[in-house]
Amino acid sequence: MSTYSTETRTEPKFYVSVTAVFGAFAGVFVGTSMGSTLLGILLGAAIMAGLAWGLTTRNIPEKAARWGLAGLGALAGFALGGLSGMLLGIGFGWFFGFLIFWLFEGRYRAPLAPYLTSGQVLWHYTFRVIVWSILIFLITPILVVMPLSFNAQDFFTFTPEMLRFDPEGYSFKHYQDFFTSSDWQGALRNSVMIAPAATLLSVSFGTLAAIGLSQPHVPFRRAIMAILISPMIVPLIISAAGMYFFYSRIGLQGTYFGVVLAHAALGIPFVIITVTATLVGFDQSLVRAAANMGAGPVKTFFRVQMPLILPGVISGGLFAFITSFDEVVVVLFVGSAGQKTLPWQMFTGLREQISPTILAVATILVAISIALLTVVELLRRRSERLRGMSPG
Repeated sequence: MSTYSTETRTEPKFYVSVTAVFGAFAGVFVGTSMGSTLLGILLGAAIMAGLAWGLTTRNIPEKAARWGLAGLGALAGFALGGLSGMLLGIGFGWFFGFLIFWLFEGRYRAPLAPYLTSGQVLWHYTFRVIVWSILIFLITPILVVMPLSFNAQDFFTFTPEMLRFDPEGYSFKHYQDFFTSSDWQGALRNSVMIAPAATLLSVSFGTLAAIGLSQPHVPFRRAIMAILISPMIVPLIISAAGMYFFYSRIGLQGTYFGVVLAHAALGIPFVIITVTATLVGFDQSLVRAAANMGAGPVKTFFRVQMPLILPGVISGGLFAFITSFDEVVVVLFVGSAGQKTLPWQMFTGLREQISPTILAVATILVAISIALLTVVELLRRRSERLRGMSPG
């Protein structure tokens, strides 16, 4: 049984009605899959409201209620959707078992200040529901692509075998096609050759620009900063068209060096922003102390400044690398067939021949992006610890 006293428990009309709302929301998905959204909403709200009332008024222990609802959800899900429906039913049952007692026993107020009004508590959780809903809406297309990349058929939809979790419905053949196809490997080779070179230029120029613009005596530094970060603001198609006309006049259009310069221009704003943010907590007296001890500007930069701003430099470099590795619009304008990158090959595959290999490539790119962003977050936390902004 719960350790909460009866004084902390909420009124039935509150937790029953809130549970009914969540049940109606779950009923949208179940009803839509069965062909009647309205019926799913009504049944979901009624069933969950009845379960909330019955479980709490009969003093059923929370653990037993969770397992019971998970079992009921598994049976209902298996009857409606097979093995995949059973897994979803277990998840729904376990969640509603937690939700009912979380509301009934007033545990939702535990992490909040006791003086908050009911309206403030409602807004606190409503805001979080909105944020999580937006997050789910944004990442759902990515989550859908990943399992589809293992489709044994040449389809962009889930096959009945995949929905039944039949091993015959899954295959690595699209990944095998990516690693054995000369077109895909050539595009990967170009991306690997272009992105690191563009990142190196972005980090070099962006770091020097950020250090220079951090000096208060630099004239018009706000205007210069606005110009340098303009590639992030100006629509990419406009930047690509401008680069095309400029590079075609100076002979860089369709060359490897031209694509590298174009991607470096797109990556420099990310380096400037991250390094500038790191320099906010930099103690300029360290530079003056190094100069008083006889160190030159170059030695001071590598021995004093660089170790402290290195997390920001690496973070900016990672963002510049991701920008170059995923960019397709500029390379279409500036590059040639010899500089066809991985995103360009994916765009060509969607336009000329629909190949599920694109899903495998997209999954690989997502995995690379997640790994790089994880490194960025770790570096950000390290930078905060070095500057004393967070505990070690």
